[in-house]
Amino acid sequence: MWKNHPKALPFLFLSEMWERFGYYLMIGIFTLYLKDVETGFAMTEKEASDLYGTFIALVFLTPFIGGLVADRYWGYKKSIIIGGILMGIGYMMMGIHDKTILYLAMTLVIVGNGFFKPNISTLLGNFYSEEKYKEQKDEGYNIFYMGINVGAFICNFFGAVFENLFGWTAAFMVAGVGMFIGVLVFVLGTKHYGDKTAKKGTQPGDMPFSKIVLFILFPSVVFGIIGWLIKGVASDSNPEAFIFGSDSTDAFIFACIPVVLFYSSLYFRAKTDEKRSIGALLAIFAVVILFWAVFKLNGSALNNWGDKYTDREVSGLAKDITDNIKLTKELEYKRDSVAVYDNAFRIQKVNGEVVKEVNYPLYFRNVAPDKLPKEGTKISVWASNLSQSINPFWVIVLTPLVVAFFTFLRSRKKEPSTPTKIAFGLLISALSVLVMVFAVKAGNNGSEKVSVLWLFANYGVITIGELLLSPMGLSVVSKLSPVNITSLMMGGWFLATSIGNKLSGVLASMWDSYDNKADFFWVNFGLLLFATMLMFALLKQLNAIMRERGIN
Repeated sequence: MWKNHPKALPFLFLSEMWERFGYYLMIGIFTLYLKDVETGFAMTEKEASDLYGTFIALVFLTPFIGGLVADRYWGYKKSIIIGGILMGIGYMMMGIHDKTILYLAMTLVIVGNGFFKPNISTLLGNFYSEEKYKEQKDEGYNIFYMGINVGAFICNFFGAVFENLFGWTAAFMVAGVGMFIGVLVFVLGTKHYGDKTAKKGTQPGDMPFSKIVLFILFPSVVFGIIGWLIKGVASDSNPEAFIFGSDSTDAFIFACIPVVLFYSSLYFRAKTDEKRSIGALLAIFAVVILFWAVFKLNGSALNNWGDKYTDREVSGLAKDITDNIKLTKELEYKRDSVAVYDNAFRIQKVNGEVVKEVNYPLYFRNVAPDKLPKEGTKISVWASNLSQSINPFWVIVLTPLVVAFFTFLRSRKKEPSTPTKIAFGLLISALSVLVMVFAVKAGNNGSEKVSVLWLFANYGVITIGELLLSPMGLSVVSKLSPVNITSLMMGGWFLATSIGNKLSGVLASMWDSYDNKADFFWVNFGLLLFATMLMFALLKQLNAIMRERGIN
């Protein structure tokens, strides 16, 4: 796999693998932890989804500034190391059961990711800018992307074991250890990086950093505060008068306005020979926002589906194995004091306090009557965060096939352009949502649990779309960006991801408002179908720009 690739690739692959191990372990348990009535924060689905959406949005918003600092001042190596250390500390602090510390930990992760994520992706692209590696750029990013998903796959097993044995705090600590291993691996590969980690410095025509702070960052803070404070028209369905669903969503959307205007100004201020390339990238950024809005439901709505709507009982030999390695929890079918949920699994609170009743554990609420155990019987269920490993499982399985497929097409000079791959990625992703529509129907709208195979099918289809879109997006940014603002434009890709992530949180927070859960997924299908049509409409022009630059 490493043949004909830069010697730095294995180190960047492994560093990213361990960094994603920590990140996705944390993400896999984040909303479960927030909603845990006994040892978490007993949040409602709306509250947890809103915080989750804001968090992952900010995680991908800070690469804007992190890429800028690396480009001009710190260089890539220093930025990546500092970012990784901050993230590791943040993960370890998350398990401390205190809201103030939780928010501080989230802040460290948000800032740390801003320095780590865009710069390791840009550093990889620097190696493939050399003439002898240019033809392997898409393949290199696919391999790199597989590293991300190896970490994302294995982490949830560690998260399940440590949470089952020692609780949430231990699981978050393991995420931090994974991050520190990633930093160590990156440092060990230093001799292979050469001058590729060096800063590029300020180029003629670049906006001074002081002006960026004054005209972008400061206005973003001000706009965010305005968004938090401003109110719309109160109604029965929106008594708090939020404009976009919550104070945090309002603040985020307002804060993005100056940053979006800054990226728009890059196009208008660009040199003539760079204008079309920047315009093409901005168009792609706008389209993929809707992809991320639906894809990032894996940590919220789909995590909830795996937790409450999926049959997780393990029996026979599988039970013996998973019990021994602590991937399961025992549930006893008997009445006890439990939190009250309505028929749509909405937790019930009075004056902010969870209402309790004497009933069976929530898991049994929608088990088919003929499958209910006898009174007092114990069953084993696999940890719900394990469903987060299905998507990376498919990435690991499908990446070599996708790489081989496009290598085959390339050898016959029939490989589609990167924008074409992205367009088909959006189309396939839209089709994946239809799987969940059928899953809802199979479970009679949540009244009965359904097989985990529905999640496997959904993730299997959307993973094909993801492989045609996400690594290709990183690749196209590296290909089309003017040299002096490559990290800045990589930050733009992550800005689009950030906005999509926040929109994902908004979508997930609406889960409880849909009585028929199929309608929730139909909305997601419509969003992706719209993005697909828009991308195909832009395709001819985007391909022409790629040809002008002599790239595919």
